[in-house]
Amino acid sequence: MPANPARPPSVSRRRHLLAMGLGGAALATLSRTAPAQAPAEPSPSASALPLPLTAQTTEGPYYFDAGKVRQDITEGQPGVPLEIRFAVVDAAGRPLAGKRVDLWHCNAAGVYSGYAGQTDDHDQRVSTKGQTFLRGSQPVDATGTAVFHTIYPGWYEGRATHLHMKVLDGSRAMLTTQCFLPDALSEYLYTQLSAYRRKRVRQTLNSNDGIALQAGDTTLGAVREANGRYIATLTLVVDPSATSKAERFPGPGAMMGGPPPGPPPDHGKLVALEGEARVAAIVPGVKL
Repeated sequence: MPANPARPPSVSRRRHLLAMGLGGAALATLSRTAPAQAPAEPSPSASALPLPLTAQTTEGPYYFDAGKVRQDITEGQPGVPLEIRFAVVDAAGRPLAGKRVDLWHCNAAGVYSGYAGQTDDHDQRVSTKGQTFLRGSQPVDATGTAVFHTIYPGWYEGRATHLHMKVLDGSRAMLTTQCFLPDALSEYLYTQLSAYRRKRVRQTLNSNDGIALQAGDTTLGAVREANGRYIATLTLVVDPSATSKAERFPGPGAMMGGPPPGPPPDHGKLVALEGEARVAAIVPGVKL
């Protein structure tokens, strides 16, 4: 069956945001996170100072090399179309042409492909063994760019909205990191669109996700609205001599049927914020 993805919200977005209690502050935030153009290729002569390296983060339990070199990783998954554009450079701003970017993330329901033992919104165990949706690889071109076509990711307990990626030189991972997306936009999509709507309220936001807080600004993606899709951009500044720390998550074993690790053990202690406190946590610069 061909995909029938939801389109980005129309001009009625303002009315819905007001109904959610986010109002003008959220709209201003979406505007701040939506540059008019994708970031230009960094110029080595633009600054004498080296660019800050993109923070390494945990790989997480759901990575495997699907062997899929492709731009479109959707595989019919429902959701809002999202184009992801990575600029992959070294600290001097030079493009790392010929390297490879792997991208993987959960679907609108918060489930990853390729694994058994995941939990859906109804606390039922689900299996996606043998599936490869929302996974793929792209070579970095001569301008330092790697582009993917996918859907806006959903969420699951214990984590803020995020994408996973690796930058590889052959079999060596130079960077393993995550990209965090604006909470104000995520909040709108998750509450207004049926593909994303859940019976639970998100507890974990960018402002209280431990991985996001530790990684910092170098992992915050910028999102802008385009015709029929959103476009997310992030510059990945990589040390070409680095090697990502190997993690001991159960990869093939989990794919064969054993459940992968769940959310961080303290996620149950978090309480979903409401009202003004939630707006303050979601919208940068808003204070109670």
